[in-house]
Amino acid sequence: MPKTIGILGKKLGMTRMYSEDGTAIGVTAVVAGPCIVLQKKTIKTDGYNAIQVGFDNKKESRVNKPANGHFKAAGKGGFYHIKEFRIADVEQYEVGQEIILADLFKVGDLVDVSGISKGRGFQGVIKRHGFKGGCAAHGSMFHRAPGSIGCSATPSRVVKGKKMPGQMGNYLVTKKNVTIIDIRPEENVLLVKGALPGAKQGLIQIYTK
Repeated sequence: MPKTIGILGKKLGMTRMYSEDGTAIGVTAVVAGPCIVLQKKTIKTDGYNAIQVGFDNKKESRVNKPANGHFKAAGKGGFYHIKEFRIADVEQYEVGQEIILADLFKVGDLVDVSGISKGRGFQGVIKRHGFKGGCAAHGSMFHRAPGSIGCSATPSRVVKGKKMPGQMGNYLVTKKNVTIIDIRPEENVLLVKGALPGAKQGLIQIYTK
Protein backbone atom coordinates (compact mmCIF):
# COMPACT_ATOMS: atom_id res chain seq x y z
CA MET A 1 0.00 0.00 0.00
CA PRO A 2 1.46 3.41 -0.96
CA LYS A 3 2.73 5.46 2.01
CA THR A 4 1.81 8.75 0.39
CA ILE A 5 -0.91 11.35 0.52
CA GLY A 6 -3.35 11.82 -2.31
CA ILE A 7 -6.66 13.34 -3.29
CA LEU A 8 -9.98 12.04 -4.60
CA GLY A 9 -11.68 13.29 -7.72
CA LYS A 10 -14.10 12.59 -10.55
CA LYS A 11 -13.18 12.02 -14.17
CA LEU A 12 -14.78 14.66 -16.39
CA GLY A 13 -13.60 13.46 -19.80
CA MET A 14 -10.87 14.03 -22.37
CA THR A 15 -9.85 17.01 -24.46
CA ARG A 16 -6.65 18.29 -26.05
CA MET A 17 -4.17 21.03 -25.26
CA TYR A 18 -1.29 22.44 -27.27
CA SER A 19 2.31 22.82 -26.17
CA GLU A 20 4.37 25.93 -26.94
CA ASP A 21 5.66 24.34 -30.15
CA GLY A 22 2.13 23.51 -31.31
CA THR A 23 2.14 19.80 -30.45
CA ALA A 24 -1.33 18.48 -29.62
CA ILE A 25 -1.50 16.66 -26.28
CA GLY A 26 -4.45 14.49 -25.29
CA VAL A 27 -5.39 15.23 -21.68
CA THR A 28 -7.95 13.99 -19.17
CA ALA A 29 -9.75 16.52 -16.98
CA VAL A 30 -10.37 15.54 -13.36
CA VAL A 31 -12.23 17.61 -10.77
CA ALA A 32 -10.14 16.79 -7.70
CA GLY A 33 -11.03 17.80 -4.16
CA PRO A 34 -11.41 19.57 -1.96
CA CYS A 35 -11.16 16.67 0.48
CA ILE A 36 -11.84 16.95 4.21
CA VAL A 37 -9.80 15.13 6.86
CA LEU A 38 -12.33 13.08 8.84
CA GLN A 39 -10.05 11.03 11.08
CA LYS A 40 -6.41 10.60 12.07
CA LYS A 41 -5.05 7.13 12.79
CA THR A 42 -1.76 6.56 14.59
CA ILE A 43 0.44 3.59 15.44
CA LYS A 44 -0.42 4.07 19.11
CA THR A 45 -4.20 3.92 18.65
CA ASP A 46 -4.69 1.90 15.45
CA GLY A 47 -1.41 0.16 14.71
CA TYR A 48 -0.55 2.30 11.68
CA ASN A 49 -0.42 5.92 10.56
CA ALA A 50 -3.12 7.16 8.20
CA ILE A 51 -5.63 9.89 7.57
CA GLN A 52 -9.20 9.36 6.43
CA VAL A 53 -10.64 11.88 3.98
CA GLY A 54 -14.10 12.53 2.60
CA PHE A 55 -15.03 13.76 -0.88
CA ASP A 56 -18.23 14.81 -2.67
CA ASN A 57 -20.75 16.30 -0.24
CA LYS A 58 -23.91 14.38 0.61
CA LYS A 59 -27.12 15.67 2.18
CA GLU A 60 -27.37 14.93 5.89
CA SER A 61 -30.80 13.37 5.30
CA ARG A 62 -29.15 10.72 3.11
CA VAL A 63 -26.61 9.69 5.76
CA ASN A 64 -27.35 6.96 8.31
CA LYS A 65 -26.92 7.71 12.01
CA PRO A 66 -23.56 5.97 12.65
CA ALA A 67 -21.96 7.68 9.64
CA ASN A 68 -23.58 10.98 10.57
CA GLY A 69 -21.97 10.84 14.01
CA HIS A 70 -18.60 10.12 12.42
CA PHE A 71 -18.92 13.10 10.08
CA LYS A 72 -20.13 15.46 12.82
CA ALA A 73 -17.10 14.54 14.94
CA ALA A 74 -15.08 16.20 12.19
CA GLY A 75 -17.48 19.14 12.15
CA LYS A 76 -18.68 18.35 8.64
CA GLY A 77 -21.73 17.02 6.82
CA GLY A 78 -21.93 13.79 4.82
CA PHE A 79 -19.73 12.56 1.97
CA TYR A 80 -20.33 10.06 -0.81
CA HIS A 81 -16.73 8.83 -0.86
CA ILE A 82 -14.35 8.04 2.01
CA LYS A 83 -10.73 7.02 1.50
CA GLU A 84 -7.78 6.27 3.75
CA PHE A 85 -4.23 7.34 2.90
CA ARG A 86 -1.36 5.75 4.79
CA ILE A 87 1.32 8.34 5.44
CA ALA A 88 4.40 8.54 7.62
CA ASP A 89 3.55 11.81 9.41
CA VAL A 90 -0.06 12.43 10.42
CA GLU A 91 0.76 15.35 12.72
CA GLN A 92 0.78 17.81 9.82
CA TYR A 93 -2.95 17.23 9.34
CA GLU A 94 -5.86 18.07 11.64
CA VAL A 95 -9.41 16.71 11.69
CA GLY A 96 -11.64 19.02 9.66
CA GLN A 97 -8.73 20.34 7.58
CA GLU A 98 -9.36 20.90 3.87
CA ILE A 99 -6.94 19.36 1.36
CA ILE A 100 -6.85 21.11 -2.02
CA LEU A 101 -4.95 20.65 -5.28
CA ALA A 102 -2.49 23.48 -4.66
CA ASP A 103 -1.35 21.81 -1.42
CA LEU A 104 -0.18 18.64 -3.17
CA PHE A 105 0.59 19.14 -6.86
CA LYS A 106 2.25 21.45 -9.35
CA VAL A 107 2.51 21.42 -13.15
CA GLY A 108 5.02 18.85 -14.38
CA ASP A 109 4.69 16.52 -11.39
CA LEU A 110 4.41 12.77 -11.95
CA VAL A 111 1.50 11.11 -10.15
CA ASP A 112 -0.08 7.66 -9.85
CA VAL A 113 -3.78 7.50 -10.74
CA SER A 114 -6.20 4.71 -9.78
CA GLY A 115 -9.76 4.10 -10.93
CA ILE A 116 -12.30 1.36 -11.63
CA SER A 117 -12.15 0.32 -15.29
CA LYS A 118 -15.30 0.24 -17.41
CA GLY A 119 -17.23 -2.98 -16.88
CA ARG A 120 -17.80 -5.00 -20.07
CA GLY A 121 -19.73 -7.88 -18.55
CA PHE A 122 -19.14 -11.53 -19.46
CA GLN A 123 -17.01 -11.66 -22.61
CA GLY A 124 -15.40 -14.34 -24.74
CA VAL A 125 -11.71 -14.90 -25.34
CA ILE A 126 -11.54 -12.82 -28.54
CA LYS A 127 -12.80 -9.61 -26.92
CA ARG A 128 -11.35 -10.29 -23.47
CA HIS A 129 -7.89 -11.58 -24.39
CA GLY A 130 -7.47 -10.77 -28.08
CA PHE A 131 -7.49 -14.35 -29.39
CA LYS A 132 -7.27 -14.64 -33.18
CA GLY A 133 -10.29 -16.89 -33.69
CA GLY A 134 -10.91 -19.47 -36.38
CA CYS A 135 -11.60 -19.28 -40.10
CA ALA A 136 -14.76 -17.47 -41.11
CA ALA A 137 -15.49 -19.65 -44.17
CA HIS A 138 -14.42 -22.77 -46.11
CA GLY A 139 -16.59 -25.07 -44.06
CA SER A 140 -15.02 -24.16 -40.71
CA MET A 141 -17.18 -24.72 -37.65
CA PHE A 142 -14.65 -23.12 -35.32
CA HIS A 143 -15.05 -19.32 -35.14
CA ARG A 144 -14.89 -17.65 -31.73
CA ALA A 145 -14.44 -20.60 -29.37
CA PRO A 146 -11.43 -20.78 -27.00
CA GLY A 147 -10.27 -24.17 -28.29
CA SER A 148 -8.50 -26.71 -26.11
CA ILE A 149 -8.09 -25.62 -22.49
CA GLY A 150 -6.02 -28.46 -21.08
CA CYS A 151 -3.96 -31.60 -21.53
CA SER A 152 -4.84 -35.27 -21.37
CA ALA A 153 -4.19 -37.61 -18.44
CA THR A 154 -1.28 -35.43 -17.38
CA PRO A 155 -1.91 -33.12 -15.59
CA SER A 156 -5.66 -33.96 -15.77
CA ARG A 157 -6.67 -30.43 -14.92
CA VAL A 158 -6.85 -26.91 -16.32
CA VAL A 159 -3.71 -24.99 -15.36
CA LYS A 160 -4.02 -21.88 -13.21
CA GLY A 161 -4.17 -18.62 -15.11
CA LYS A 162 -5.57 -20.14 -18.30
CA LYS A 163 -7.12 -17.41 -20.44
CA MET A 164 -10.82 -18.19 -20.72
CA PRO A 165 -14.15 -16.36 -21.07
CA GLY A 166 -15.29 -14.41 -18.03
CA GLN A 167 -15.95 -11.02 -16.45
CA MET A 168 -14.16 -8.23 -18.29
CA GLY A 169 -13.39 -4.87 -16.71
CA ASN A 170 -14.84 -3.37 -13.52
CA TYR A 171 -11.65 -3.78 -11.52
CA LEU A 172 -9.10 -1.41 -10.00
CA VAL A 173 -6.53 -0.13 -12.50
CA THR A 174 -3.53 2.02 -11.54
CA LYS A 175 -1.69 4.09 -14.13
CA LYS A 176 1.76 5.16 -12.93
CA ASN A 177 3.94 8.18 -13.66
CA VAL A 178 1.22 10.31 -15.25
CA THR A 179 2.34 13.88 -16.04
CA ILE A 180 0.32 16.86 -14.80
CA ILE A 181 -0.14 19.22 -17.76
CA ASP A 182 -2.13 21.99 -16.07
CA ILE A 183 -3.82 22.87 -12.78
CA ARG A 184 -6.81 25.19 -12.42
CA PRO A 185 -7.14 25.67 -8.64
CA GLU A 186 -10.10 28.06 -8.86
CA GLU A 187 -12.12 25.24 -10.48
CA ASN A 188 -10.44 22.35 -8.60
CA VAL A 189 -9.57 20.88 -12.01
CA LEU A 190 -6.47 18.84 -12.81
CA LEU A 191 -5.42 18.13 -16.41
CA VAL A 192 -3.18 15.08 -16.83
CA LYS A 193 -1.54 13.62 -19.92
CA GLY A 194 -3.25 10.69 -21.65
CA ALA A 195 -6.25 8.57 -20.78
CA LEU A 196 -7.29 7.44 -17.30
CA PRO A 197 -9.20 4.30 -16.28
CA GLY A 198 -12.95 4.39 -15.79
CA ALA A 199 -16.03 6.09 -17.15
CA LYS A 200 -16.99 9.76 -16.99
CA GLN A 201 -17.94 10.79 -13.43
CA GLY A 202 -16.06 7.76 -12.13
CA LEU A 203 -14.12 8.07 -8.87
CA ILE A 204 -10.39 8.71 -9.35
CA GLN A 205 -7.63 8.48 -6.74
CA ILE A 206 -4.52 10.58 -7.38
CA TYR A 207 -1.35 9.87 -5.38
CA THR A 208 1.74 12.03 -4.99
CA LYS A 209 5.11 10.46 -5.82
